[in-house]
Amino acid sequence: MMFTRSMFETEDMIAQHQLLDEVTLLIDQKRIISIMKQQLKPITLKTITQSHQLIEQGNAIGKIVISNAW
Repeated sequence: MMFTRSMFETEDMIAQHQLLDEVTLLIDQKRIISIMKQQLKPITLKTITQSHQLIEQGNAIGKIVISNAW
C-alpha cells in the first residue's frame, strides 16, 4: 500500500517523500505518462453512468477518470 509508512509512522517515513519526489521527476521527464484518455466531471450519477456505458461498450482504451478537479 502506498502510504503504509505514514499510516504506521515507520522509522523510514522519509522514504515515502523520496519515492514521490522520484515519481515527480520521472513524470516531468515524460518517462512516466498517464494512460488517462477521458476525464468526466463532476462526480455525479450521470458521469458514473456515462463511464459505465463507455466501459460496457467494450471499446474504451486507457483509463476513464471521474473527478471533481477543475
